[in-house]
Amino acid sequence: MTGIVFSTVEEAQPFLATYERGRFDGLGEGESFHDDHFLVSILGIGKIKAALRTERLLRSYEVTSLVHAGTCTALGETLDVGDLVSVAQVFEGDRIELSAPTYPRMPLSVPFEELKQGTLVTQDHTVQGATELSFWQRIADISDMSGYAVAYVAATHGKLCQMVKIVTGHMGVEDKNLRKTLASGHKSLATFLNGKLDVLKTL
Repeated sequence: MTGIVFSTVEEAQPFLATYERGRFDGLGEGESFHDDHFLVSILGIGKIKAALRTERLLRSYEVTSLVHAGTCTALGETLDVGDLVSVAQVFEGDRIELSAPTYPRMPLSVPFEELKQGTLVTQDHTVQGATELSFWQRIADISDMSGYAVAYVAATHGKLCQMVKIVTGHMGVEDKNLRKTLASGHKSLATFLNGKLDVLKTL
């Protein structure tokens, strides 16, 4: 059984509403539903919730691998809003001293070869100023608030972790239509996942 985890109900809702005619519709934060092929869970925002709830999930269910699906913010101009990204590596971005960076990068398997690949940094703090943004742009392509925690816990359990992220904005750029952008991104993510169910079953 493959686990598909989201951070928020909003990210997950289009998939919940369309998978098997809404079989998982109504799932709330901190909850998990499953059938014979997939377990779907909503972890909540931030690394703490992601770590604790991924740990609980893997202790409670026989999951062969995890797919973390959700939104991300592009750090540079190489990715456009609406691009789907298969994460090739992820690292923790809150404990780094910019003058002497040391961080554990985690490589991830990439089952979605047709997607653009990128490096993800997971941060709870908000990037401040051009200097810090430039630093992250040199070593990562996208940012989120939960991916590293999911990957780390999966690794401690010996489980594969894959990530597919959709770009819903650029760091430091205001989007006056953000709600529409997010809604469109969530729908596109659901369409992609539903189109890859046969692949996801084999992970």
